[in-house]
Amino acid sequence: MSDPALPKDKAPLMEVADLRKSFTFDGETIPVLQGVNLTIQRGDMCSIVGQSGVGKSTLMHILGALDRPSSGRVAYFGEDIFNRPDNRLAAFRNQSIGFVFQFHHLLPELTAAENVALPRMISREPKKKAVDYANELLASVGLSHRLKHRPGELSGGEQQRVAIARALAMDPKLVLADEPTGNLDQRTSDDIHELLVRINKQSDVAFIVVTHNKTLAEMMQRRLVMKDGVVYEEDS
Repeated sequence: MSDPALPKDKAPLMEVADLRKSFTFDGETIPVLQGVNLTIQRGDMCSIVGQSGVGKSTLMHILGALDRPSSGRVAYFGEDIFNRPDNRLAAFRNQSIGFVFQFHHLLPELTAAENVALPRMISREPKKKAVDYANELLASVGLSHRLKHRPGELSGGEQQRVAIARALAMDPKLVLADEPTGNLDQRTSDDIHELLVRINKQSDVAFIVVTHNKTLAEMMQRRLVMKDGVVYEEDS
């Protein structure tokens, strides 16, 4: 593990140590994560594969501070995020982590630009400034011609591009993507795959992508496999 005194610019982006998570149903304790160890550096591109039910989404929820572990440590630039109270943990999640899910979760009454601008507006940035930045992000994902369209007027691939732009709205250092192409056809999936790789190459944003798509997994610099509640790294 990193030295707690290590300067932020020298510490790994994220460091996970002996991470465990159990759930209790009808009085029975069910272990899901059973000692995950993982280090993510700035700009890493990682895929996580594994059979359904092995705990991939549970791991992503904890890495994104959507849930707390039963035990273990998740350090972001050397600081254990779960030492923070809930309000500070929520602020960390909103400002430091981007999320992309299989289903885009866009607000249907808002335009593409407004959906992307929403995280910055929630952080009390003036709407015009937030929308201007959203327009730039949408242009970067190939949607400069769809700024004022609502989700119902967009294709599935376009909606997912909006979701990716929204994940980048707060300039996170880490984006967590859980089956980002699981609801798309092959051609659209390939386009999204290429977009994620391009964003990674053009910036220092790290991606952790849970996927059943072998093509996407093999495009990643690092390929991780989850089995029996732990994570193994495949040879590149």
